[in-house]
Amino acid sequence: MSRKGIVNRKTKETDISMKLELDGRGIAKVDTGIGFFDHMLEGFSKHGFFDLDLKVIGDLTVDCHHSIEDTGIVLGNAIRKAVGDKRGIRRYGSCILPMDETLVLCAVDLSGRPYLVFDGTFTTDRVGYMDTEMVKEFFYAVSYSAGMNLHIKVLSGENNHHIIEGMFKAFARALDEATGIDERITGILSTKGSL
Repeated sequence: MSRKGIVNRKTKETDISMKLELDGRGIAKVDTGIGFFDHMLEGFSKHGFFDLDLKVIGDLTVDCHHSIEDTGIVLGNAIRKAVGDKRGIRRYGSCILPMDETLVLCAVDLSGRPYLVFDGTFTTDRVGYMDTEMVKEFFYAVSYSAGMNLHIKVLSGENNHHIIEGMFKAFARALDEATGIDERITGILSTKGSL
């Protein structure tokens, strides 16, 4: 059974269409108008084995804020739709991912309760045309729209490109694990019976 999330969202600031396939092969077709952000989302797709088709038209003449934050909202909604009632999923996922001098921890709980803990700092204002302060805003938007508990912690790192890329890849690996089906799970992995 295909687990897809299809979301279209249009505001005065952005026009976004996304199709996310959880059980994919890591194929990405991404165009946000922000090259470095595209690179991060392509890495997310590849390392999580998610097929991602994304088109963003945003008010980049203002800055990158609306495009990145709204993409996070749309991705969170797509994840929530794709997992459906969460029957049979592992729910939890985690990854400690190395990238050269950088080491990033990411843990996910698809609990239905949104919360972000983000422990990472940057030494530059932007990488390419992406403001580094938007990294936290993106993951905040994803966590709240998806209804997930998301922890991201930089254990070590100096290069801002590596730190951000490590975050996106670690998130992909953790989410792939959390959304994975475990045949031992009958129903929902919760003593409450629902998530």
